[in-house]
Amino acid sequence: MDFNTGTGGTESSGGSPPGAGGPSPGPSRSAAAAEFRYTDPVQTFIATVQAVVLRPVDFFRGILRQGDFINPLIFAIICYEVAAILGGLLGLVGIGAMNQGLGGFIASIILAPIFAAIGLFIGAGILHLLVMLIVGSRNSGFEATFRVGAYAAVTSLVSWIPFIGGILALYGIYLGIVGIREMHNTTTGKAALVVLIPVAIIFLLVLALIALVGAFLFFGTQQ
Repeated sequence: MDFNTGTGGTESSGGSPPGAGGPSPGPSRSAAAAEFRYTDPVQTFIATVQAVVLRPVDFFRGILRQGDFINPLIFAIICYEVAAILGGLLGLVGIGAMNQGLGGFIASIILAPIFAAIGLFIGAGILHLLVMLIVGSRNSGFEATFRVGAYAAVTSLVSWIPFIGGILALYGIYLGIVGIREMHNTTTGKAALVVLIPVAIIFLLVLALIALVGAFLFFGTQQ
């Protein structure tokens, strides 16, 4: 894994030619070519998946920070829709985490992009509040945070796999840290705080819910 522990930066991976007077302000050619475009959905989707998974530092360092909500949003929706379809097919045959009929399968396919879009904006909003608090006013803006969340959704492509899907999806935490660091030009420590604080809160809420359910079942059996 390419986890540079230094500070992030907007410098392109290609850099500038010698004597050009500094790094290029735009994305590198390789990163720009790898970023998803709905006008060429198949080839750019595959290239983006490969770049995000295999070269996340170069990818997030090279892509745009602003000016394009649509392409990252569509990329994430495709990832969630693929997961909904494949997970739903497993559920139809009784292999997935939740058995469902044909009606539930169709409903999950229809609702997946809607919930994905809503969840992305809400999640990016929460993350960006932490970015503003931890990184400070010199961050790259809400859209940069949104793009991190959208491209980190690549992990949903494997989340439907029984047993190991959830473990593999944890790679999204790593992608989030790298993305926040590179997109907002901050340190690994600050980026980790931005990403891990919500994860820790969700983990504690799940533990509290499990404890409440356990207590309810325990006292229910004592009566």
